[in-house]
Amino acid sequence: MGKSKIFIVEDDLLYSKMLRHKLSMDMELDITIFNDGDSFLKKLHLKPNVVTLDVRLPDISGLELLRKIKKDFPTIQVIVLSGQDDLAKAVEIIQSGAYDYILKDSQSMEKVWHAVHQANEKRELYDEVELLSSEITAKYSFRKYIIGSSAPMQRIFSLLEKSSRTNITVTINGETGTGKELAAKAIHFNSDRMKKPFVAINVAAIPKELIESELFGYEKGAFTGADQARAGKFEEANNGTVFLDEIGEMSLSMQSKLLRALQEREIIRLGSNKVIPINVRIIVATHKDLFQEVKEGRFREDLYYRLLGIRLELPPLKERGNDIVLLAKNFVSEFCRENKLPTKDFSQNALDKLVNYSFPGNVRELKAIVEVAIVMSDSTILDDNDIFFNKRVDVDDFIQEELTLEEYNGKIIKGYLIKHDNNVAKVSEKLQIGKSTIYRMIKEGKC
Repeated sequence: MGKSKIFIVEDDLLYSKMLRHKLSMDMELDITIFNDGDSFLKKLHLKPNVVTLDVRLPDISGLELLRKIKKDFPTIQVIVLSGQDDLAKAVEIIQSGAYDYILKDSQSMEKVWHAVHQANEKRELYDEVELLSSEITAKYSFRKYIIGSSAPMQRIFSLLEKSSRTNITVTINGETGTGKELAAKAIHFNSDRMKKPFVAINVAAIPKELIESELFGYEKGAFTGADQARAGKFEEANNGTVFLDEIGEMSLSMQSKLLRALQEREIIRLGSNKVIPINVRIIVATHKDLFQEVKEGRFREDLYYRLLGIRLELPPLKERGNDIVLLAKNFVSEFCRENKLPTKDFSQNALDKLVNYSFPGNVRELKAIVEVAIVMSDSTILDDNDIFFNKRVDVDDFIQEELTLEEYNGKIIKGYLIKHDNNVAKVSEKLQIGKSTIYRMIKEGKC
């Protein structure tokens, strides 16, 4: 990061030089002096980090100049200096957006020094947040970071774009690993709520007795162990988006409370009677058919229609054709870049093997398979022999060879030796057997 720009707007030439001398002790500050408001305004487009502003200037009042700065560039931090101790004026200046109001006295140079540095840190924080917001928006750009050119994904992109234009509720259906949370984030970070919180809650991961306090918060003493008040997820997400993953796992009693919160746009913390207004957008996801859940009495019909909105049906990876190749190559590129590894590519045999696999774990499984292949391969070309699928081995498959117990032991030990790079001590620890047993089995050729 370069030097921080500090503009001094001061018609007292001696004071401005003394102030510049004081601030110049910090080599990270780039300081410019202006003796009137007009010359300063001509350079305001350079967007300094901090402005020290004399309240009395020959051509414009400091208060008027402050208001113009905050109107055009609200993140610029302004420190107002005055030769008069006027409490009413100080209050008006602070209410107009000044970072600080400092009286010119024998201690003012030191006060300005500290105020400039604190204000500069605040401005840098604003810049970081702005940068992060722009990066997040770019990260969740529909077609750039959600990889896919297949017809099913083109339909999803169209629905994502429509969903982001309004605050309509969105229900995302799809198998595990298809990217439901990624789709929810893409909607949020391309909507007018992008700079507000995105709060994700996996309903299935929270015990049923804790879900209400997790969503709506609680007051101190609301239950055993509640030693302090805590805001819930809906309060944390206020003015932003709440993403309720696996909504189909929510109990009927909690569904009733959620419905009330959505209809009334308010929540009540556990242990409190105080109503808290909320303004959140709701996106829900599930791998279940909620309409079928309604018919079978496991999901409230009124909540179902309250959540209906736009429905996104994320396709399983096996139905996305050549998207498998696009995703696999993207995962290789990402993993190699993040781990500072030489770039790798796939052989045609490897790609054929991936395309012909059913991927029960969808995109998440593909990513894991690709990363393991990169780590295990010593070549810059990933071949089909580097691609290992995580198939479950049934007990019946394992024992159909009808080996002796010692032979089975040998197969197990050999497998562990391969897995742990022939580290006998490690295998001994994992299998809880003596190292001498392993050495004996190796010597006798039984593993």
